[in-house]
Amino acid sequence: MIYTSGSTGTPKGVMVEHRGLVNLELAQNVLFGACSNSRVVQFASFGFDTSVSELVMAFGSGAALHLPAGEIRQSTKELSDYLRNEAITHATLPPALLQGSQHLEYLASQLLVLAGELPKAELIRALPAASIVNAYGPTEATVCATTWSCPADFDGAVVPIGRPLANTRIYLLDGDGAPVPFGAVGELYIGGAGVARGYLNRPELTAERFLADPFSTEPGARMYRSGDLARYLPDGNLAFLGRNDDQVKIRGFRIEPGEIAARLVEHAAVRDAVVVARQDRAGEQRLVAYVVCASEAGSDGLDGSKLAGTLRTHLSARLPDYMVPSAFVHLAALPLTVNGKLDRKACRRLRMRRMRAPPMRRRKARSRRRWRRSGPSFWVLSGSDGTTTSSNWAATRSWRCS
Repeated sequence: MIYTSGSTGTPKGVMVEHRGLVNLELAQNVLFGACSNSRVVQFASFGFDTSVSELVMAFGSGAALHLPAGEIRQSTKELSDYLRNEAITHATLPPALLQGSQHLEYLASQLLVLAGELPKAELIRALPAASIVNAYGPTEATVCATTWSCPADFDGAVVPIGRPLANTRIYLLDGDGAPVPFGAVGELYIGGAGVARGYLNRPELTAERFLADPFSTEPGARMYRSGDLARYLPDGNLAFLGRNDDQVKIRGFRIEPGEIAARLVEHAAVRDAVVVARQDRAGEQRLVAYVVCASEAGSDGLDGSKLAGTLRTHLSARLPDYMVPSAFVHLAALPLTVNGKLDRKACRRLRMRRMRAPPMRRRKARSRRRWRRSGPSFWVLSGSDGTTTSSNWAATRSWRCS
């Protein structure tokens, strides 16, 4: 039994079957090459499903399992020292923990599995690990459903989630349950040996998410409806595009925030980004982009308004107008959960407090008001001191994020 809140925030018990664990163990042994001489780190807490993957990787191969103290898991510097001192050969880590870290050299001799969320292409290129694997899978499919092994010459803009694990089937289906054309976006369904029995004491939710598999010839075969969106890349690997329940509808347009964030990190000035929908005081939904600047690109020293304008221009050249965020907020780092995943709820809890603008800025705002009467062209971006600058057709104001 593994309890998971998934994307809903409501805990539910997933009844994982023994055959799913056995299939995971055998598949991982082949993919990751763990053996009796290997040293596997138990990084994930026991309340997190990735811990199951780490346990069966070690116990199924006869490898040594190393359990670091809790404080070590929260510091990349201390984790770096631990992995080096313990001569760890296999580590499964969340990408957010490594993004922007200055202590990546300790991964050079290890097989590194990235799990929990989609890593950025920039991170993949920065990692010195001997072997890098991107793993994807929900608890309901026994932790891991697909993997992608990074080639030495990787130079792509998108990090795939790869291909199905052994004895696993992946379907990309449309709203009517039919397969989508190759390259088109579809909801990801998972079939095969890893599909769990269902949710404990949640028959309605089980019936909603665990469905009969119409594409399998195996009697009683079922598939799990993940709620994730994906498409096939030209090389046959899967690309993860976000959650279908992350979709927002603004002014009648359905929007995938993950697609906007992916475009933002393509810009040299942005190291990391997340886009969420927030309500303004009038009750209208607006897109807000939270960005972490890339210091190596010199963007940390840029004026907030200039950087916001640069990012707006960048997105406008690649996305329709309704997908360009109304606001850009500069953060030193994206907030993380205790398991190292991006904490979107924490982003939404950030409060932007309006402050009185300097006199010169108010005069400029009045002159701007006379000629700039088009729709909202509003941005927010914080500076190194925590203040942010916002502009729209009506005024120029200073903001602080707290």
